[in-house]
Amino acid sequence: MAIARGGWLLITCACLALPRQASADTLKEALAQAYETNPTLEAARAQLRATDENVPIQRADGLPSLNASGQYTEYVVQATSSFINPERAAQAGLELSVPLYSGGRVRNGINAAETRVLAGRANLRATESSVFSQVVAAYMDVILQEAIVGLSSNNVDVLQVNLQATSDRFEIGDLTRTDVAQSQARLAQAESSLRSAKANLTEARERYIRLVGEMPTDLQAPPPLPGLPETPDDAVIVALENNPDMIAARREAKAAGYDIEVAGAGRLPTVSLFANGNYNNYLGTLGSISGSPADQAQTSSQAGVRVQMPLFQGGAVSARQRQAQANASAALERAIGTEREIIATVRAAYSSWQAANEIIRSSQAAVDAADLSLEGVRAENTVGNRTILDILNAQQELLSAQVDLVTARRNAYVAGFTLLAAMGRAEARDLGLEDEIVGPLYDPTEYYDRVRGNLWDWSRNPDPVAESTRTVDIPAPDGEISE
Repeated sequence: MAIARGGWLLITCACLALPRQASADTLKEALAQAYETNPTLEAARAQLRATDENVPIQRADGLPSLNASGQYTEYVVQATSSFINPERAAQAGLELSVPLYSGGRVRNGINAAETRVLAGRANLRATESSVFSQVVAAYMDVILQEAIVGLSSNNVDVLQVNLQATSDRFEIGDLTRTDVAQSQARLAQAESSLRSAKANLTEARERYIRLVGEMPTDLQAPPPLPGLPETPDDAVIVALENNPDMIAARREAKAAGYDIEVAGAGRLPTVSLFANGNYNNYLGTLGSISGSPADQAQTSSQAGVRVQMPLFQGGAVSARQRQAQANASAALERAIGTEREIIATVRAAYSSWQAANEIIRSSQAAVDAADLSLEGVRAENTVGNRTILDILNAQQELLSAQVDLVTARRNAYVAGFTLLAAMGRAEARDLGLEDEIVGPLYDPTEYYDRVRGNLWDWSRNPDPVAESTRTVDIPAPDGEISE
């Protein structure tokens, strides 16, 4: 697929011109940190491991089972008419059962569980993509709000100089008190806007900490986004094939079809082999007949084939199957609903991305024009052709154009990443995180392969511990920026 590259240099080159420190964080480092420590992502991985366990659970119903039993009995009241009543007894038994046929319940149960494992892996991909989208938005919000604080702070400095100059000219009678009041009012408004901008920056930094798990430090302009489509139709085609939510919805619908067969198996016969052995010992308390001692211990064993055929279950089987059919219908409808949502998301993200790129170009032109206009108004004011209010308005127009420009750059990048995420191309493997920063990526098949064939009843994992990091020790951020 051809790649649309036009406009991305506008986004990434000198994205938001602020002074930089020696150390810096990149978007790739932020994504890698979230990949390793984000609690939402860690919880999704644990949830998939729980889903993996459904396969051995379903498989166990088709495997042999071996049970042992033991019993000790004290006969407290003896029958008075018998001479051989024992006083106590000990019994032990062993039973083996081997299922041969279960009407397809086990087979279809395993198929449903395996299909849901595949759906769970797609859901994990979706969670990963969602977390990355939030990280990118938070990263760009911090850069945006830092830029707005910088622009607002610069605007305050300019208006302070302007107020001082206006006051000086008022002192010599060149301007009126009205001019001074206008300058004071505009400076007060700028100081209020600066305080709001700092509050917004603090909030943006808090969102970044929540998602990434560390304080944002001198965030750098993000790299260009690869693989963006030329048309919305191209994006939709890729999304319907690769979007993890779409894949998960299809898998869930398929698994629901197996559930119908599992429910229907309840009306079919089951066949199994069985073998058991029993040992009975009366511990020397069994009486005798005609002076002959009785055997105090007996053993017995049986083996055979057991066939069970349900004849009447009160309609429960039919109800369960109809219920499974209704759930399957719901899963099919949810798949179509997911498809609709993906198509709408892709088209909207593409439109937003294109619109933001256009806004970048027009905002850049507006900034250049407003800057030139401000210089001209100041020059004309020196010869009496412009008022102080004209200068203040020109300064405000320049600030508004600059804010529009940095906002459009942020919106373009976030919309582009959202588009990639909807297309199923915004995961760790797509973003090149498997390197010296992260190392090997999380492999969802590793745990599944380990537990799928585990038949040992005493097998267990280590006690669970949290893998994500806490943020309680990170100092509260403020709205200041480096000079």
